[in-house]
Amino acid sequence: MPTALTERPAPTAAPRPDTAPRRRTRVFALPEARWAAAATVLFLIALPLQLTGAPAWAWGPLYALAYATGGWEPAWAGLQALKEKTLDVDLLMIVAALGAAAVGQVMDGALLIVIFATSGALEALATARTADSVRGLLDLAPAAATRLLDDGTEENVPTEQLTVGDTILIRPGERIGADGRVLDGASEVDQATITGEPLPVAKEVGDEVFAGTLNGTGALRVKVERDASDSVIARIVAMVEEASETKAPTQLFIEKVEQRYSIGMVVATLAVFAVPLAFGAAFTGSLLRAMTFMIVASPCAVVLATMPPLLSAIANAGRHGVLVKSAVVMERLGQVDAVALDKTGTLTEGAPRVTDTSPLPGSGLTEDELLALAAAAEHPSEHPLARAVVEAARAHGLALAVAEDFHSVPGVGVTATVDGRVVAVGAPERVLNGREGAASVIVAELEERGRTAVLVETDGVPVGVLGIADRLRPDAAATVAALTGLTGRAPVLLTGDNPRAAAAAAAEVGIAEVRAGLLPQGKVAAVREQEADGRRVLVIGDGVNDAPALAAAHTGIAMGRAGSDLALETADAVIVRDELATVPAVVALSRRARGFVVQNLVIASVFISVLVVWDLVGTLPLPLGVLGHEGSTVIVGLNGLRLLRETVWVRARG
Repeated sequence: MPTALTERPAPTAAPRPDTAPRRRTRVFALPEARWAAAATVLFLIALPLQLTGAPAWAWGPLYALAYATGGWEPAWAGLQALKEKTLDVDLLMIVAALGAAAVGQVMDGALLIVIFATSGALEALATARTADSVRGLLDLAPAAATRLLDDGTEENVPTEQLTVGDTILIRPGERIGADGRVLDGASEVDQATITGEPLPVAKEVGDEVFAGTLNGTGALRVKVERDASDSVIARIVAMVEEASETKAPTQLFIEKVEQRYSIGMVVATLAVFAVPLAFGAAFTGSLLRAMTFMIVASPCAVVLATMPPLLSAIANAGRHGVLVKSAVVMERLGQVDAVALDKTGTLTEGAPRVTDTSPLPGSGLTEDELLALAAAAEHPSEHPLARAVVEAARAHGLALAVAEDFHSVPGVGVTATVDGRVVAVGAPERVLNGREGAASVIVAELEERGRTAVLVETDGVPVGVLGIADRLRPDAAATVAALTGLTGRAPVLLTGDNPRAAAAAAAEVGIAEVRAGLLPQGKVAAVREQEADGRRVLVIGDGVNDAPALAAAHTGIAMGRAGSDLALETADAVIVRDELATVPAVVALSRRARGFVVQNLVIASVFISVLVVWDLVGTLPLPLGVLGHEGSTVIVGLNGLRLLRETVWVRARG
């Protein structure tokens, strides 16, 4: 991690945003959304007409159009699945809706169509937005680069035309156009998009740099070592897409049961109709009994046994700042038994803060005076460490003197004249230049604790040392303890940061297993290693470099405020307000919702069993069958809505 504080001069190329330009698929650009909207509008027009007693010719055609616009896509998809010998749930819902219409429940069938069409549209939108973010990631790499020719001239070329062995010039404030190695120059490079490190990294001759990362104040000549298609940023995109495609198709538990149940129900309905008919029963009576059987044995009650608890849990979590993207995700959250955490921006706040102010003996300075002196010298600089020093001084209410003759040297530090004294602030190893003394002892102690040490000199004499670190979130330790209790094992820390800083942060929050210095593919490998041992891994992260691991994990959660677009779209859930303590709470809430699902399945099974036996053994009137069926759905629905209560979340946070 760099320790130099440098000025950013007026750049020849304005710095670009730290995130990729945002690509957003418009909702109504998706055909699924247009059909769902049409079905919803038609339903909302027809419903009040029916309820106010308008003639059937006024609302009947509207319902018919709602059936057609909202149902044709899932019906067609279901028929295609049927060709593959798979009974699609959507097709069964279309059949159930048509069955409801056939027995006079036109409004119920139309409502079912609208619900399923809207669900399909939301799924299509989520898929499109994820694809947008993956494509947008490629925009982090610049479209063009400055290539240096053998005769010393420059030419501006598209980055995809760069080949291995080319030499490119990176000016201050520009994004690096290709993966390569520094041939000449010195600078600091913000490579948070690749490694997640919170501070720019000093780069000198021989150091590796990555496409898409942001150069600081120095100019660099870089030899290209990888083609654009093989750069680290391109491999991140490939890993996200691969993980998303190879991740096992998710189903709600009830959908797995429903496949078999629905096939059995269809066969049983045909038998209830055909067997009595074969023995001479009246056609009308047999058809009525079969229709009643189909209604009371319908999987609708079983489906509703699952959805209300999960949707209520999603709503409750949403009220408390956790966006869970689907019922499948809510169910999967309760299944996790291992957790992997990113450091920068997840366990920590993602911004450097002054943590230690240590005047040297004999300097004659107090802590506030040392901080004010350093902040005055740093005030003209825009380096993240400089901003941290200035912000700390302002937080203490310190007045800053005017700095004159400000100079900055990349990789070394800054110098300025403050109140007639020449003040130098920068990297201890460069400023001290091998000198031993009290300053070197304090520097060693700070670095041992994972801090970035910054030395302050006046007129060539060391007067103090500042310690700077990325501050842990206040609830980090409690969150780690809660996740350990829920999963039975402590989380693992996966970070691109240096081992010393990672170990220090892990020790403070109670994490024993640390894997530091990881590139995105290293994080994915660590997740897959745990999953190979039979673990269901929850990954929590925030950056572009976390996105492949979020996609590869059993479940991924992104931090919302500082999270990159790609991480937010790839993750299954988002912590909107960056309250880390809500992670164990939503896991506990998911497990509670699963318990409610089991309760509802028992209730639905009892109702279905009683009504089916009544219909087969005796004579169950159709209205009474409909009433019993609807009654069971109301009961399981109300039971699931209990998860909306505030006390449920309070208990989950425990």
